Amino acid sequence: MESATDAIKDPYILEFLNLKEQYRYSENDLENALIDKLEYFLLELGKGFTFVARQKRISFDDKHFYADLVFYNRFLKCFVIIDLKIGEIQHENIGQMQMYVNYYDRNIKLDDENKTIGIILCQKKSDLLIEMTLPENNDQIFASRYQTVLPSKEQLRELLNSKV
Repeated sequence: MESATDAIKDPYILEFLNLKEQYRYSENDLENALIDKLEYFLLELGKGFTFVARQKRISFDDKHFYADLVFYNRFLKCFVIIDLKIGEIQHENIGQMQMYVNYYDRNIKLDDENKTIGIILCQKKSDLLIEMTLPENNDQIFASRYQTVLPSKEQLRELLNSKV
């Protein structure tokens, strides 16, 4: 069985949405574009993902929260919650995702299913902010960047050279 770390990509290339890099769009615009192109987004996510819900309401103490997208991964045998963020990830986004993941683990998942995974899909991220906000043994919450256009040849070259 794959681990969550092996299954979560970074970055996701969302060029198929046709959102221009300079175009100002909202999280709602991004979500609508993803839903409109759901087949392509499922392929970009990777193997085994199935769509469960959009704007899934989570309620307690007379308060309502909405998880942007909920999927299930057949191979990981767990729910995968995706929260969409325009711009750079903030520490409060991580806390919100932790709440969603805890809710699903405590109230939705079955005993024979694995722990829920949360992915915060953002344009920019600080690995240090994420590291300091999450517990050291985190294996449930991930922040992945997305790009609306493919990297240039030069950017790809730089990326390959930095990995060597």
